[in-house]
Amino acid sequence: MPNILIIEDDTDINNATAQYLRRHGCQCVQAFSGTEGRLLWKSSACDLLLIDLMLPGLSGSQLIHEIRQESQTPVIVLSARSQLSDKVELLGLGADDYLTKPYQLEELWARIQVQLRHASTALAGETLRFRDWQLDISEMSLLAAGQPVELTAHEFRIVELMVRRPKKVFTKQQIYEAVWQENCPIEDKTIHVHISNIRAKLRSSGTDSYIQTVWGIGFKLS
Repeated sequence: MPNILIIEDDTDINNATAQYLRRHGCQCVQAFSGTEGRLLWKSSACDLLLIDLMLPGLSGSQLIHEIRQESQTPVIVLSARSQLSDKVELLGLGADDYLTKPYQLEELWARIQVQLRHASTALAGETLRFRDWQLDISEMSLLAAGQPVELTAHEFRIVELMVRRPKKVFTKQQIYEAVWQENCPIEDKTIHVHISNIRAKLRSSGTDSYIQTVWGIGFKLS
């Protein structure tokens, strides 16, 4: 179930797009300004972003620039600007596709599927690195200082999530919802238990200190 962040200040367009995508099995998070979109992007694990260019607070182009400093999450631009120069500029900035308003929701859905397939194919042979860690995404394996570390699927996804955003502080709720793909139970200790288990498995490699507790908030990489 792909998680899509829609950043569009036109309420009717935003709601209609979200409603259509939910009918096709997507989870949708909605933002109505560039500033709100940036906050939601930083706090949620989305698989694709739909971004309008003319946004209050923070423009779409500025937001795409910030996103590309940290992430390769697919971005589709939605805009009334139809000049070729506009499209070239946005694609050069880091957008993956560009759809001119008014657009048909069926075409938007087709373009979303293309980007999600591309992202999935890229992940299949992807290797992530952080300091002395090396993660093979397709094999779901971790080498820490050259030593293989046997992780469960959930433990691996937690490490992967943090390595993809090494500067981000993740709350327990954000980790749970990104890894388990469901709402986090109140007062649940699952994340603490999993982080403790991951650190224990990393101890022999000397890299267990890479996962840092941020008291009162959650966890980050150091």
